[in-house]
Amino acid sequence: MREAAFAARGAAAGPIALGIAPGERVARVFADPREAEIAALMAAGIVKATTGSVLIDQFDPRVQPAHCKRVVAFVAHGPLPFAGEGEFEGYVAYRAALWGVDTTRAVAHAKLVMERLSGMHEAFAYPLAAALAGSPKLVVLDRPQPAYAAQILAAIGPRATFSTHLDAAAAAAFAPAGAGAVRA
Repeated sequence: MREAAFAARGAAAGPIALGIAPGERVARVFADPREAEIAALMAAGIVKATTGSVLIDQFDPRVQPAHCKRVVAFVAHGPLPFAGEGEFEGYVAYRAALWGVDTTRAVAHAKLVMERLSGMHEAFAYPLAAALAGSPKLVVLDRPQPAYAAQILAAIGPRATFSTHLDAAAAAAFAPAGAGAVRA
């Protein structure tokens, strides 16, 4: 993100200057939930910056959104209410279709991730497992639950990770050891 900012209909975030190298984890603290959500959505290429620029693996989401979708996985803040495994598999299949990934392979991968997330509430584990089914290079987490930080980071593995937070303690759980949280 190069001085990326968003402003529309009373919602605003930025300007944000941020670079994430492969395998790097960056956790940022924001002043309010809406700003954190918008920053995460910009980092994932879902919301387009109104000023500045965002590049995702050298792709501009304003002109190459399909390429960005294949590189980044977004995990929203709120839990997803799934009625059971069949609904979860349908959601994974939907995400696989967005990425152009084989559905059978994506569902099998998501189930393996779910095993690594045992003990985590399914409402939070299902979206993460589905997001990782496409083997993204970058994972964007909007205000993830700090109680699950160790499990989330273990499931993500060596991928680049950007997470938004509302307080330094939550951000510290997702920041690299000794890095501390960086205020936006």
